[in-house]
Amino acid sequence: MTQWVDEHGKLVFDVFAKACTSRATLEHVTGRWGVLTMVALRDGTLRFNALRRRVDGVSEKMLAQTLQALERDGFVHREAQATIPPRVDYTLTPMGRQTADSLLSLVELVESQMVEVEAAQARYDTAKGD
Repeated sequence: MTQWVDEHGKLVFDVFAKACTSRATLEHVTGRWGVLTMVALRDGTLRFNALRRRVDGVSEKMLAQTLQALERDGFVHREAQATIPPRVDYTLTPMGRQTADSLLSLVELVESQMVEVEAAQARYDTAKGD
């Protein structure tokens, strides 16, 4: 693992550096399923299947992988209860909530611009002859 230290001995991360570990975390958070999972969990604790229904289109495998990565990175807390059938709840950690708040702002911004985005896409497609 490559680490960068500033002149004061403080660990510094640079997402633009190829070997920086922050790149993988950024990918976990900002990938399609990461964004949607984090924003869905802003509303509160969800069980796996409820989360899968909320994040329409995600496969069981991809959601499981996404949750595992987000849990490992410290954004999501997984609580398994020893009941029959087993119950597993997912919730955001404080760091996850802070990150999800920023992601929600991005989601809302993109949604608010979709009329302009679709118009730009149409202009582009027309100019390219598609």
